[in-house]
Amino acid sequence: MEYKQALKQIAKGQFAPVYVCYGSESYLIQEFVQRLTEHLIEPEQRAFAVGRYDLAETPIDAVIEEAETLPFLAERKLVVASGAAFLTGAKESGKVEHNMDRLTAYLKAPAEFTVLVLTVSADKLDERKKIVKALKDADRLVPCGMLGEAELTQWLQQQADKAGFSFAPGAAEQLIQYAGTSLQTLVKEVEKCSLYIGSGGVITTDDLGQLVTKTVEQDIFQMVEHIVQMKMEDAFTMLAELLRRKEEPIKIVMLIARQFRIILQVKDMTQQGYSQQQIAGQIGVHPYAVKIAAGQAGRFDTGRLMSILQQLADLDYRMKSGKIDKVLGLELFLLRLAAA
Repeated sequence: MEYKQALKQIAKGQFAPVYVCYGSESYLIQEFVQRLTEHLIEPEQRAFAVGRYDLAETPIDAVIEEAETLPFLAERKLVVASGAAFLTGAKESGKVEHNMDRLTAYLKAPAEFTVLVLTVSADKLDERKKIVKALKDADRLVPCGMLGEAELTQWLQQQADKAGFSFAPGAAEQLIQYAGTSLQTLVKEVEKCSLYIGSGGVITTDDLGQLVTKTVEQDIFQMVEHIVQMKMEDAFTMLAELLRRKEEPIKIVMLIARQFRIILQVKDMTQQGYSQQQIAGQIGVHPYAVKIAAGQAGRFDTGRLMSILQQLADLDYRMKSGKIDKVLGLELFLLRLAAA
């Protein structure tokens, strides 16, 4: 069941007896449970009609027993159980034993007065398992993975609309570059933008430069973009800022190498005919990062990228062995890139 489809059904008052929300985007999982709560349980009843369990501490038998128990002073109840790792291929710790037969039996005859939600932070479930096949056949799986590049930008615009402001052209994309692709982080940045610009205001890229607190990873992402565009003055300015903030030069080298490695992987897989969505899944990065890397890859041939990575590996070794001053080594690396 697609995430948006499930939300539309919930808004219409159509509830499935069991949902399994899985994926790496925890914000979407939280939003799904919140929407269910709002549409299923009256506000004054939520204290005793919503039960939450951690499956790392509670066996599934106890959760199902709760689901089969009549609600107290309410027509319906919501039972949410997080950490359903037994649905994935991950090795279970063995601290709690879960009876899958009990869950399979409940799936065939769920309580009419309960909506049961199982959640797990995993991109994939183990479809070799009978219970996962049963849940899939019953259309109870709700994927909550990372949004694609276009979806992410659209989602940001929608959040801005709800908050009463708008993004100037290019500003939503700039916010993603500054803050990353985590929805939880982006929500906080949208709130910050709303407070800054006020109702009816328009956030520009210049505003974002003052408002958004960037992580070192995002700064390196931007630095590499400056390098690719041969804006070396901007690259040196960003390096100086990172050093002023006491970022470790070896860490900076490692992150620059990671970004160039992504560029090389994207270039290689694009040449093999993979789509950007497929590449994102293969190398484990967000589709938006793949789109940016694909644009950057066009400015380098494969041999040049491999040479840059070798230079970074040599620089890392020389830094760690004390054969070169760390800051000087980074500056010389950027100068060589500019000269080339």
